[in-house]
Amino acid sequence: MVRQFDRELADLKMNLLRMAEAAEQAGQHSIASVLNRNSELAKEVIIGDLAINDMELEIDEQCLKLLALRQPLAKDLRFITAAMRINADLERIGDQAVNIAERALELNQRPPLKLPIDLKKMADIALEMVCTSIEAFVHQDPRLAVQACQRDVEVDTLDDEYINKLLNFMLKDTPAVGRALHYIIIIRNIERIADLATNVAEDIVFFVEGKVIKHRYKDGMLSTQSV
Repeated sequence: MVRQFDRELADLKMNLLRMAEAAEQAGQHSIASVLNRNSELAKEVIIGDLAINDMELEIDEQCLKLLALRQPLAKDLRFITAAMRINADLERIGDQAVNIAERALELNQRPPLKLPIDLKKMADIALEMVCTSIEAFVHQDPRLAVQACQRDVEVDTLDDEYINKLLNFMLKDTPAVGRALHYIIIIRNIERIADLATNVAEDIVFFVEGKVIKHRYKDGMLSTQSV
């Protein structure tokens, strides 16, 4: 017979998955609103963030009730504490998507720029990290989670490269400075989405294996510590 507590944990997992899907979609749509100069899509992202905020509050309350009333131990406790952190990071991914959508609204009112960067390439990696982290959560697969973490280096490298290219671009094309600054903000938001996807992946490893991998990258290798 399935325990009531197991049903409550399953309900929590489903709510987290719904929030993850909403956050991932917000990220995808915000980037599309920039690349395709689609202001209506940008507005949808901004309005949709209200639902993501409501889901965050609901999941937080759900987690706190489980901790207070069920007093979980071992893996169940790790799952609930990881769920609270994942919940916060997903909400922040939604916030980054809103920031990108707001930049899109500004840029779409001005003539397009021919930039020396491939924004889609960077965004695709960051959003793939989000998708991989969610898949790792669904399948409780720490291997997939670690793969997501390792891709963060690619995004960081592109972040540095693109910022430098845009700064040089601004020096040569002064009238484009305002628009180029919007793109710098977008790049920073994409980099932040990748960081948040990494956080989610790290929490999945903690939940499944009881290992802390946060801040444990040494010479390109992943060092873990059991708890």
